[in-house]
Amino acid sequence: MSMTDIGEFSRLAARDSGLVVASTLRADGTIQSSLVNAGVLGHPVSDEPVVGFVVRGDARKLANLRARPRTTVVAHSGWEWVAVEGPAALVGPADPQPDFDAERLRRLLRVVFTAAGGTHDDWDSYDKVMADERRTAVLVQPARVYSNA
Repeated sequence: MSMTDIGEFSRLAARDSGLVVASTLRADGTIQSSLVNAGVLGHPVSDEPVVGFVVRGDARKLANLRARPRTTVVAHSGWEWVAVEGPAALVGPADPQPDFDAERLRRLLRVVFTAAGGTHDDWDSYDKVMADERRTAVLVQPARVYSNA
């Protein structure tokens, strides 16, 4: 295992359409992992690079992150992998942040989606689904980045 940078995470995630594994900690101390689309973007307040992904408002991983706001996300391509560990900031309808009104959240969800390699032909429809599902942006500050390289 060696230390690397968040650019390597971005490179590997892009090879698989932004599909990465996100792991959170359950209340009983066990790990919950799931597949998400993630990408690297500038934090909307500090512009520091973060890993971002979007989750449904009723997702178990979101409940875990609310209670224990740290996560590990792992991108891979073949046998290469890069992990990013760190605190997770949540921005969503049930996780309001100062200076994030509904319009700024709408734009942030689009930015995270496109950073993860997503495209859309009907952004109005996309926005409606995000609002209906009470989607939340998860922004992971890279406290530790490491790989098998």
